[in-house]
Amino acid sequence: MSVELAVEVLTAEAFAPFGDVIEASDAVRHFTINGGNTERFHDLARLEPGADGRVIVSIFRGLPRALPFTVSMMERHPRASQAFMPLGARPYLVVVAPPGEAPTAHTLRCFLAEAGQGVNYAPGTWHHPLLALQAVSDFLVLDRSGPGDNCDEVTLDPLAHIPAY
Repeated sequence: MSVELAVEVLTAEAFAPFGDVIEASDAVRHFTINGGNTERFHDLARLEPGADGRVIVSIFRGLPRALPFTVSMMERHPRASQAFMPLGARPYLVVVAPPGEAPTAHTLRCFLAEAGQGVNYAPGTWHHPLLALQAVSDFLVLDRSGPGDNCDEVTLDPLAHIPAY
């Protein structure tokens, strides 16, 4: 038995309980700099490395996942935020649950992130690891380095199911 997840459009409003959407759009503060040659989309995510951490920059290379897909586990980073920005022009999926107690399949939400949309998970937000679609995909990742354990994992029972759409 599994719970079917609806795939939702990723918007800043819908994703707000889980963190920030990172994208260059008219909906965010932006202005021209560098003598009129560059448009700056300003302060798009609240990066939080925690009191004893520092922000690090990595590239994650994700293998594509086939749909339908079974969500059997979730993870969270209790000490800090974690931001993902795709480096290519492919959509990907984002599965999240609110911070707090371990999630169940019934508390999960699934978003379709379009090319050019990144996400920043707020500290403690439950999320599934990278769900690239279509092809191997690279993501710029901003997260925490520092002392202490910063990754909790849980197994879901029942499982969740993302249908082909």
